[in-house]
Amino acid sequence: MAATKKDRVQPVAIHTEFIRLDALLKLSGFAETGGQAKEMVLEGAVSVNGETELRRGRKLYPGDWAGIDDYRIEVVQGAVS
Repeated sequence: MAATKKDRVQPVAIHTEFIRLDALLKLSGFAETGGQAKEMVLEGAVSVNGETELRRGRKLYPGDWAGIDDYRIEVVQGAVS
């Protein structure tokens, strides 16, 4: 069965006001280490809200999203159902 666009969206719940981009990449499983997250960002492989982002410390708030290839990591407040 082929993956659908919905399968490529991963919500990540936070319980704080914001999350840094490098922490989001680790929490979502797209990066195993902070160094790997930093490398992904500096290579221009990550976008935030549709714009290429080169700052690993960029703050993302609920409603923001990060993109990697065809995948989308959505930041949500509280628990994910």
